[in-house]
Amino acid sequence: MTPSHAAPASLPTASSDVSVVVPHYGDPAGVTALVARLRDEPGVAEVVVVDDCSPEPLGRLEGAQVVRRATNGGFGAAVNTGVAATRGDLLLVLNSDVDFEPGFVRRLATAAAPWQPALAGPAVRTGGAVEHTARRFPAARYQAVERVRVLGRFQGADWWARSIGQDLRARPGSDRPVDWVAGVCLLLPRSAFDLVGGFDERYFMYAEEVDLQRRLADVGIRRVYLGSVVLDHVGGASSDPARARTWLAQSRTTYAAKWGGLGRLRALLTGVALVNAATAAVRRAAGRPVHPARELAADLRDAWERPQRAR
Repeated sequence: MTPSHAAPASLPTASSDVSVVVPHYGDPAGVTALVARLRDEPGVAEVVVVDDCSPEPLGRLEGAQVVRRATNGGFGAAVNTGVAATRGDLLLVLNSDVDFEPGFVRRLATAAAPWQPALAGPAVRTGGAVEHTARRFPAARYQAVERVRVLGRFQGADWWARSIGQDLRARPGSDRPVDWVAGVCLLLPRSAFDLVGGFDERYFMYAEEVDLQRRLADVGIRRVYLGSVVLDHVGGASSDPARARTWLAQSRTTYAAKWGGLGRLRALLTGVALVNAATAAVRRAAGRPVHPARELAADLRDAWERPQRAR
Protein backbone atom coordinates (compact mmCIF):
# COMPACT_ATOMS: atom_id res chain seq x y z
CA MET A 1 0.00 0.00 0.00
CA THR A 2 1.01 3.65 -0.38
CA PRO A 3 0.33 6.49 2.04
CA SER A 4 -2.59 8.80 1.30
CA HIS A 5 -0.59 12.00 1.64
CA ALA A 6 2.96 13.30 1.67
CA ALA A 7 4.47 14.38 4.97
CA PRO A 8 4.48 18.16 5.51
CA ALA A 9 7.92 19.75 5.63
CA SER A 10 7.59 20.34 9.37
CA LEU A 11 7.40 16.61 10.07
CA PRO A 12 10.38 14.22 10.35
CA THR A 13 11.76 13.19 6.97
CA ALA A 14 14.07 10.47 5.66
CA SER A 15 17.07 12.70 6.39
CA SER A 16 16.01 13.63 9.95
CA ASP A 17 18.52 12.74 12.63
CA VAL A 18 17.31 10.03 15.00
CA SER A 19 17.54 9.86 18.78
CA VAL A 20 17.79 6.20 19.81
CA VAL A 21 16.53 5.05 23.23
CA VAL A 22 17.49 1.57 24.46
CA PRO A 23 16.06 0.20 27.74
CA HIS A 24 18.48 -2.18 29.45
CA TYR A 25 18.25 -4.75 32.23
CA GLY A 26 20.50 -7.76 32.86
CA ASP A 27 23.53 -8.97 30.92
CA PRO A 28 25.36 -5.97 29.39
CA ALA A 29 26.77 -7.95 26.44
CA GLY A 30 23.78 -7.39 24.16
CA VAL A 31 23.43 -3.66 24.71
CA THR A 32 27.19 -3.16 24.40
CA ALA A 33 27.17 -4.83 20.98
CA LEU A 34 24.09 -2.88 19.91
CA VAL A 35 25.65 0.48 20.81
CA ALA A 36 28.78 -0.47 18.85
CA ARG A 37 26.62 -1.09 15.76
CA LEU A 38 24.65 2.12 16.25
CA ARG A 39 27.85 4.19 16.32
CA ASP A 40 28.33 3.44 12.63
CA GLU A 41 24.73 4.03 11.59
CA PRO A 42 24.09 7.07 9.33
CA GLY A 43 21.42 9.38 10.68
CA VAL A 44 21.82 8.48 14.36
CA ALA A 45 22.28 11.74 16.26
CA GLU A 46 22.49 10.24 19.75
CA VAL A 47 22.01 7.00 21.67
CA VAL A 48 20.61 6.97 25.20
CA VAL A 49 20.79 3.67 27.10
CA VAL A 50 18.61 3.46 30.21
CA ASP A 51 19.89 1.11 32.89
CA ASP A 52 16.63 0.16 34.59
CA CYS A 53 18.29 -0.45 37.98
CA SER A 54 19.94 -3.62 36.69
CA PRO A 55 21.63 -5.76 39.41
CA GLU A 56 24.92 -5.24 37.59
CA PRO A 57 25.16 -1.47 36.98
CA LEU A 58 25.92 -0.65 33.39
CA GLY A 59 29.26 1.06 32.96
CA ARG A 60 30.34 3.65 30.42
CA LEU A 61 29.50 2.87 26.79
CA GLU A 62 31.45 4.59 24.05
CA GLY A 63 29.04 6.38 21.76
CA ALA A 64 26.10 6.42 24.17
CA GLN A 65 24.80 8.34 27.14
CA VAL A 66 23.98 5.95 29.99
CA VAL A 67 21.19 6.94 32.38
CA ARG A 68 20.67 4.75 35.45
CA ARG A 69 17.26 4.65 37.11
CA ALA A 70 17.09 4.42 40.91
CA THR A 71 14.25 1.87 40.71
CA ASN A 72 13.28 -0.89 38.29
CA GLY A 73 10.14 0.42 36.61
CA GLY A 74 9.85 -1.78 33.55
CA PHE A 75 9.98 -1.10 29.82
CA GLY A 76 7.69 1.92 29.59
CA ALA A 77 9.19 3.75 32.54
CA ALA A 78 12.69 3.17 31.19
CA VAL A 79 11.76 4.53 27.77
CA ASN A 80 10.14 7.61 29.31
CA THR A 81 13.35 8.24 31.26
CA GLY A 82 15.42 7.87 28.12
CA VAL A 83 13.24 10.13 25.98
CA ALA A 84 13.53 12.86 28.63
CA ALA A 85 17.30 12.79 28.10
CA THR A 86 17.12 13.14 24.29
CA ARG A 87 16.91 16.25 22.13
CA GLY A 88 15.96 14.93 18.68
CA ASP A 89 12.67 15.28 16.81
CA LEU A 90 12.54 11.63 15.70
CA LEU A 91 12.68 8.83 18.28
CA LEU A 92 13.71 5.22 17.77
CA VAL A 93 12.95 2.88 20.67
CA LEU A 94 14.94 -0.35 20.38
CA ASN A 95 15.08 -3.51 22.44
CA SER A 96 18.65 -4.28 23.47
CA ASP A 97 18.59 -7.79 21.97
CA VAL A 98 18.29 -6.89 18.29
CA ASP A 99 20.56 -7.04 15.26
CA PHE A 100 20.40 -5.43 11.83
CA GLU A 101 22.23 -4.87 8.58
CA PRO A 102 24.23 -1.64 8.15
CA GLY A 103 22.03 1.28 7.12
CA PHE A 104 18.97 -0.07 8.95
CA VAL A 105 18.13 3.18 10.77
CA ARG A 106 18.20 5.24 7.58
CA ARG A 107 16.14 2.63 5.69
CA LEU A 108 13.55 2.65 8.45
CA ALA A 109 13.33 6.45 8.54
CA THR A 110 13.09 6.56 4.73
CA ALA A 111 10.25 4.03 4.65
CA ALA A 112 8.40 5.85 7.44
CA ALA A 113 8.82 9.39 6.07
CA PRO A 114 5.87 9.37 3.60
CA TRP A 115 3.53 8.24 6.39
CA GLN A 116 4.46 10.88 8.93
CA PRO A 117 3.13 11.72 11.44
CA ALA A 118 3.08 8.04 12.36
CA LEU A 119 4.49 5.39 14.62
CA ALA A 120 6.26 2.79 12.50
CA GLY A 121 7.72 -0.64 13.14
CA PRO A 122 9.65 -2.99 10.81
CA ALA A 123 9.16 -6.65 10.06
CA VAL A 124 10.75 -8.62 12.91
CA ARG A 125 12.63 -11.84 12.25
CA THR A 126 13.29 -14.33 15.07
CA GLY A 127 15.24 -17.53 14.47
CA GLY A 128 15.12 -16.97 10.72
CA ALA A 129 11.32 -16.61 10.54
CA VAL A 130 9.39 -13.36 10.29
CA GLU A 131 6.92 -12.99 13.15
CA HIS A 132 3.35 -11.67 12.99
CA THR A 133 4.09 -8.39 14.78
CA ALA A 134 1.11 -6.41 13.47
CA ARG A 135 -2.13 -6.94 15.35
CA ARG A 136 -5.66 -5.74 15.96
CA PHE A 137 -6.32 -3.87 19.16
CA PRO A 138 -6.92 -6.35 22.01
CA ALA A 139 -10.35 -7.87 22.47
CA ALA A 140 -11.41 -10.37 25.12
CA ARG A 141 -12.22 -12.99 22.47
CA TYR A 142 -8.70 -12.81 21.01
CA GLN A 143 -7.10 -13.34 24.40
CA ALA A 144 -9.47 -16.17 25.29
CA VAL A 145 -8.78 -18.15 22.11
CA GLU A 146 -5.04 -17.72 22.61
CA ARG A 147 -5.31 -19.31 26.07
CA VAL A 148 -7.16 -22.47 24.96
CA ARG A 149 -4.33 -25.01 25.12
CA VAL A 150 -5.97 -27.65 22.95
CA LEU A 151 -5.96 -25.15 20.05
CA GLY A 152 -2.21 -24.73 20.32
CA ARG A 153 -1.73 -27.47 17.72
CA PHE A 154 -3.18 -25.11 15.11
CA GLN A 155 -0.58 -22.38 15.57
CA GLY A 156 0.52 -21.27 12.14
CA ALA A 157 -2.89 -21.70 10.55
CA ASP A 158 -4.34 -18.48 9.18
CA TRP A 159 -7.71 -18.95 10.89
CA TRP A 160 -5.99 -19.37 14.26
CA ALA A 161 -3.83 -16.29 13.67
CA ARG A 162 -6.90 -14.19 12.87
CA SER A 163 -8.78 -15.55 15.88
CA ILE A 164 -6.10 -14.23 18.25
CA GLY A 165 -5.97 -10.80 16.61
CA GLN A 166 -3.03 -11.06 14.23
CA ASP A 167 -3.38 -8.79 11.20
CA LEU A 168 -2.53 -11.04 8.27
CA ARG A 169 -2.82 -8.16 5.82
CA ALA A 170 0.60 -7.04 7.10
CA ARG A 171 3.11 -9.08 5.13
CA PRO A 172 6.89 -8.89 4.72
CA GLY A 173 7.76 -6.72 1.74
CA SER A 174 4.77 -4.38 2.01
CA ASP A 175 4.00 -1.30 4.11
CA ARG A 176 0.53 -0.62 5.47
CA PRO A 177 -1.34 1.02 8.37
CA VAL A 178 -2.40 -1.33 11.17
CA ASP A 179 -3.84 -1.08 14.69
CA TRP A 180 -0.53 -1.68 16.44
CA VAL A 181 2.95 -3.10 15.99
CA ALA A 182 5.16 -4.90 18.50
CA GLY A 183 7.42 -2.78 20.69
CA VAL A 184 10.69 -4.42 19.64
CA CYS A 185 11.41 -1.41 17.43
CA LEU A 186 9.29 1.75 17.31
CA LEU A 187 10.02 4.87 15.28
CA LEU A 188 7.88 7.97 15.89
CA PRO A 189 8.05 11.76 16.08
CA ARG A 190 8.90 13.10 19.49
CA SER A 191 5.96 15.50 19.13
CA ALA A 192 3.57 12.52 18.90
CA PHE A 193 5.18 10.81 21.90
CA ASP A 194 4.88 13.99 23.95
CA LEU A 195 1.33 14.68 22.75
CA VAL A 196 0.01 11.51 24.42
CA GLY A 197 2.30 11.69 27.45
CA GLY A 198 4.63 8.81 26.56
CA PHE A 199 4.19 5.33 27.98
CA ASP A 200 1.73 4.60 30.77
CA GLU A 201 4.03 3.40 33.55
CA ARG A 202 1.37 1.21 35.15
CA TYR A 203 2.43 -1.51 32.69
CA PHE A 204 5.63 -3.11 33.94
CA MET A 205 6.04 -5.33 30.90
CA TYR A 206 3.68 -6.23 28.03
CA ALA A 207 0.82 -4.16 26.56
CA GLU A 208 2.59 -0.85 27.16
CA GLU A 209 3.19 -0.40 23.43
CA VAL A 210 -0.42 -1.35 22.66
CA ASP A 211 -1.72 1.24 25.12
CA LEU A 212 0.58 3.90 23.64
CA GLN A 213 -0.64 3.15 20.12
CA ARG A 214 -4.28 3.16 21.23
CA ARG A 215 -3.77 6.70 22.53
CA LEU A 216 -1.96 7.71 19.34
CA ALA A 217 -4.93 6.40 17.34
CA ASP A 218 -7.26 8.56 19.42
CA VAL A 219 -5.38 11.71 18.35
CA GLY A 220 -5.15 10.71 14.70
CA ILE A 221 -1.56 9.40 14.58
CA ARG A 222 -1.26 6.36 12.31
CA ARG A 223 0.56 3.17 13.17
CA VAL A 224 2.37 1.61 10.23
CA TYR A 225 3.87 -1.81 9.64
CA LEU A 226 6.95 -1.41 7.45
CA GLY A 227 7.34 -4.87 5.98
CA SER A 228 9.91 -3.55 3.53
CA VAL A 229 12.45 -3.20 6.38
CA VAL A 230 13.62 -6.17 8.48
CA LEU A 231 15.10 -6.37 11.98
CA ASP A 232 16.43 -9.48 13.75
CA HIS A 233 15.32 -10.11 17.33
CA VAL A 234 16.65 -12.60 19.88
CA GLY A 235 13.73 -12.21 22.32
CA GLY A 236 13.17 -13.07 25.96
CA ALA A 237 16.80 -12.46 26.89
CA SER A 238 16.15 -11.18 30.40
CA SER A 239 12.69 -12.44 31.29
CA ASP A 240 12.03 -15.00 34.03
CA PRO A 241 9.17 -17.14 32.58
CA ALA A 242 7.28 -17.31 35.90
CA ARG A 243 7.45 -13.57 36.44
CA ALA A 244 6.69 -12.91 32.77
CA ARG A 245 3.40 -14.83 33.11
CA THR A 246 2.36 -12.62 36.03
CA TRP A 247 3.37 -9.44 34.19
CA LEU A 248 1.37 -10.50 31.15
CA ALA A 249 -1.75 -11.27 33.20
CA GLN A 250 -1.49 -7.95 35.04
CA SER A 251 -1.02 -6.06 31.80
CA ARG A 252 -4.09 -7.69 30.25
CA THR A 253 -6.36 -6.75 33.13
CA THR A 254 -4.84 -3.27 33.37
CA TYR A 255 -5.50 -2.65 29.68
CA ALA A 256 -9.05 -4.00 29.90
CA ALA A 257 -9.80 -1.91 33.00
CA LYS A 258 -8.54 1.21 31.23
CA TRP A 259 -10.12 0.70 27.82
CA GLY A 260 -13.21 -1.33 28.73
CA GLY A 261 -14.20 -5.00 28.79
CA LEU A 262 -12.59 -6.20 32.04
CA GLY A 263 -15.70 -8.10 33.12
CA ARG A 264 -16.00 -9.85 29.75
CA LEU A 265 -12.29 -10.68 29.74
CA ARG A 266 -12.46 -12.26 33.19
CA ALA A 267 -15.58 -14.24 32.33
CA LEU A 268 -14.07 -15.62 29.13
CA LEU A 269 -10.73 -16.45 30.74
CA THR A 270 -12.53 -18.20 33.61
CA GLY A 271 -14.38 -20.31 31.06
CA VAL A 272 -11.11 -21.06 29.27
CA ALA A 273 -9.56 -22.12 32.59
CA LEU A 274 -12.36 -24.67 33.04
CA VAL A 275 -11.96 -25.95 29.47
CA ASN A 276 -8.21 -26.31 29.95
CA ALA A 277 -8.73 -28.15 33.25
CA ALA A 278 -11.21 -30.57 31.66
CA THR A 279 -8.82 -31.23 28.80
CA ALA A 280 -5.97 -31.79 31.24
CA ALA A 281 -8.13 -34.24 33.23
CA VAL A 282 -8.73 -36.32 30.10
CA ARG A 283 -5.02 -36.30 29.31
CA ARG A 284 -4.17 -37.30 32.88
CA ALA A 285 -6.62 -40.20 32.67
CA ALA A 286 -4.76 -41.27 29.56
CA GLY A 287 -1.53 -41.38 31.53
CA ARG A 288 -0.07 -38.00 30.58
CA PRO A 289 2.06 -36.23 33.25
CA VAL A 290 -0.24 -33.21 33.66
CA HIS A 291 -1.76 -31.58 36.76
CA PRO A 292 -5.31 -30.34 36.11
CA ALA A 293 -5.86 -28.76 39.55
CA ARG A 294 -2.55 -26.92 39.44
CA GLU A 295 -3.22 -25.65 35.91
CA LEU A 296 -6.72 -24.53 36.87
CA ALA A 297 -5.43 -22.56 39.84
CA ALA A 298 -2.78 -20.83 37.71
CA ASP A 299 -5.26 -19.98 34.93
CA LEU A 300 -7.76 -18.55 37.44
CA ARG A 301 -5.04 -16.42 39.02
CA ASP A 302 -4.27 -15.02 35.58
CA ALA A 303 -7.94 -14.27 34.88
CA TRP A 304 -8.42 -12.44 38.18
CA GLU A 305 -5.19 -10.51 38.45
CA ARG A 306 -5.82 -7.02 39.75
CA PRO A 307 -5.21 -4.13 37.34
CA GLN A 308 -2.14 -2.07 38.18
CA ARG A 309 -2.67 1.38 39.59
CA ALA A 310 -0.76 4.48 38.55
CA ARG A 311 2.55 4.78 40.39
